Amino acid sequence: MSRANTVAILKAKPGREADLETLLLSMCRASRDEPGNLRWDIWRDRDDPGRFVLDELYVDADAVQAHRATPHFQAYLARIGELADRIAVVGEPVDVA
Repeated sequence: MSRANTVAILKAKPGREADLETLLLSMCRASRDEPGNLRWDIWRDRDDPGRFVLDELYVDADAVQAHRATPHFQAYLARIGELADRIAVVGEPVDVA
């Protein structure tokens, strides 16, 4: 089984910090309950409260693709552009404990 990790860095647009946090929190339960999800965590930058980091771990790339097809991810995609600038990296393990 080859794990897949997604890390997304989201910087809220001015005045949209609370809206971004609400959107991210709305994703937690549904994302964590997906088959193939091992971790779905939200972190806030302590030096920049408008910057959030999503740390997601899935059993494999197919689980990531399944996540991207869910209604909650599609709802996120529909709104994220108005709320934040986003960088996402989908990783494959090289040397992971």
